[in-house]
Amino acid sequence: MTAIFFTPPTSIVSVTETATAISELRQSHAQFLKTGLIHDPFSAGRLISTASASPQTLSYAHSIFTHLQDPNSFSYNTLIRAYANSPTPETSFHIFTSMLLDQGVDPDNYTYTFVLKACSLVKNVEFGKQVHGHVIKSGCDDNVYICNTLIHMYGKCRLFDNPRKMLDKMPERNVISWNAILSAYVDTGMIELARQVFDEMPGRNVESGNCMMSGYVKDELVIEARRVFDVMPVKDVLSWNVVITGYARDGQFDEVFMLFEYMRNVGMKPDDHTLVNVLSCCASVNGLNLGEWIHDYIDKNDIQVAGFLATALVDMYSKCGCLEKAMEVFLKTSNRDISTWNSMIDGLGLHGYGESALELFHELLAHDLKPNEVTFVSVLSACCRSGLLDEGHKMFDLMVHSYGIKPTIEHYGCMVDLFSRCGLLNEAEKVAKLVSNK
Repeated sequence: MTAIFFTPPTSIVSVTETATAISELRQSHAQFLKTGLIHDPFSAGRLISTASASPQTLSYAHSIFTHLQDPNSFSYNTLIRAYANSPTPETSFHIFTSMLLDQGVDPDNYTYTFVLKACSLVKNVEFGKQVHGHVIKSGCDDNVYICNTLIHMYGKCRLFDNPRKMLDKMPERNVISWNAILSAYVDTGMIELARQVFDEMPGRNVESGNCMMSGYVKDELVIEARRVFDVMPVKDVLSWNVVITGYARDGQFDEVFMLFEYMRNVGMKPDDHTLVNVLSCCASVNGLNLGEWIHDYIDKNDIQVAGFLATALVDMYSKCGCLEKAMEVFLKTSNRDISTWNSMIDGLGLHGYGESALELFHELLAHDLKPNEVTFVSVLSACCRSGLLDEGHKMFDLMVHSYGIKPTIEHYGCMVDLFSRCGLLNEAEKVAKLVSNK
């Protein structure tokens, strides 16, 4: 007699929750259908939850949901949340509308929070107002989490009277409530209103201080940002990064270096953002010693050199006159993005190695990377500094006709400089007039 093995439903659900590939989800789905487990709302909800966890399988989760006979609020909420966090958050509106039409299911606190987040992302204030209406009808308008999400949504949609009125009427407020309206004012550049809220807050936290400083830095008010920084009782790495960024943008490099030293003295560990900012300042003032110290710090702490950090190191070494070291960093960086290539091309051009810069540009193309506006500024600058007239012409034409990049004043400036260096003053004048007429 052949033995028949039966997998208990609980085992099927457990296996489903570890599925990641679409093929595994299909197998689990088949088991759910075969065993009838798909008709259990709780189990079906867990299947949808697993399938919706990845953007690649979200549409499959949606297809499972549409075939459920009696979806529960957990299934609805899972799908609404997944779409709110996806590239198409507006899809959650349709699911929410279907939920309202479903006689057997009512939205709950989670539902409203997820769909309001989607409204914030796409700035759909009209739908947000409709959701707010349902919140009031359901009696959930005193829930602090829903109120915080509403404040955030109205702020993102630039309806500032609404969140302020809500904040004033809330029977219970927490620091998230205050931070939501503070962030709304900062994001839209209303720095004076933001300061009023900041001063009014009964319990500030690190997030509040960071938000206020970010607003000041955005408005180029670095002194005011520093004042907030100095009185913050608790600071995280973002706090240091915000004020360091402010000084770096303002060209106050000595302040950047002093803050960086202070940061290390108090035991705060810098992150990639800190190091990139300080390296950029080193490049601006030929601060090779500190730049080398940072590079050594990166190596000792096994920090991955990639992306903007690799670019900052290449740029620092190039501008501090250490082209060989810049090339060494570039070659050791396995995962180079376009900014790292641009920086190395620019470094070669800066030191008069125009032909090498062109070779590197063609190597970039061989790696199937698409050059951008900055790439062509670097290449054209390299041609200019080395007097490579024909090559400069070819690069400009390649940029316009092959890559469809509209020339900016930097590109035209390179061509004017190139023509001038090659003695073609009439050509240079023509390009200059072309720019002035735009």
